[in-house]
Amino acid sequence: MYAAGDVRVEDRPDPTILEPTDAIIRVTAACVCGSDLWPFRGADAVTEPTPMGHEYVGVVEQVGDAVTTVKPGQFVIGSFVASDNSCPNCLAGYQASCVHRQFMSGSQAELLRVPLADGTLVATPGMPDADLIPSLLTLSDVMGTGWFAAVAANVRPGGTVAVVGDGAVGLLGILSAKQMGAGRIIAMSRHASRQALAREFGATNIVDERGDAGVARIKELTGGLGADSVLECVGTQESMMQAIRSTRPGGSVGYVGVSHGVELPGQELFFSHVHLHGGPAPVRQYLPELIDLVWTRQIDPGKVFDLTLPLVDAADGYTAMDERRAIKVLLQP
Repeated sequence: MYAAGDVRVEDRPDPTILEPTDAIIRVTAACVCGSDLWPFRGADAVTEPTPMGHEYVGVVEQVGDAVTTVKPGQFVIGSFVASDNSCPNCLAGYQASCVHRQFMSGSQAELLRVPLADGTLVATPGMPDADLIPSLLTLSDVMGTGWFAAVAANVRPGGTVAVVGDGAVGLLGILSAKQMGAGRIIAMSRHASRQALAREFGATNIVDERGDAGVARIKELTGGLGADSVLECVGTQESMMQAIRSTRPGGSVGYVGVSHGVELPGQELFFSHVHLHGGPAPVRQYLPELIDLVWTRQIDPGKVFDLTLPLVDAADGYTAMDERRAIKVLLQP
């Protein structure tokens, strides 16, 4: 990305092993993330040409001398945050706050260097069938992030869940809540195609109002109380306040939308009795469990990809998502 709205596909030098803990993978599939749209739209500054992409699956081509858990020829999935998976924060389940963390970039490419490979990459049981690759790719970020949103929101069997945001993360938050046994899932969405996928993933109600009107509708659907668990999957002031105000006293908000200009009113928060938890998802914590759910075909999160393009057309993928003509774009190197 050269600047807002300016994405180009270029030839770059092949990545190499820089540290003994590195691995090089040949990318089988990558994608465009909703968070990539922040700089594309100019909300985040782009000060120099920046390799894009942080979601990836592929086959290991080379490993550094210190790597022991993956080997060349294995199909692997890694988190959007590289972690050693052994520091105190990692052992507590927060690999996205690893003391040695490195945020991944440059996965929209043919080859990718993955630092801290032992703590970041997880191999699948074998080479996956082609139809599983989109779902496995979601585990690198959006499915793991939707799962964390549901965990952070304390989703419980039989509980009432509301999801703010109908992008890929919000939709997979619905799938996660369904998998965790939620009894009622209210999706907040204004777009027919996304509403349909929300229902397919487990939504029982659709609310198309936003802001105060959306909050009022949630209260109406929950006997005036609010939802037990609310997943905030956007990252704006409106979405965060909508989430907090839609939650019953004692309920929980799991927020995973990348925050832009969010400020919380202290007194309202104080009297709301709402639990808040979230941040960058510790995807690495959930990879083994989620790989098993996909591998055994219990879940199919890859349905969020509604446009597949060759890598050379990556710029078209950004435009399609920016214009909401696509939920999420899969790129094939």
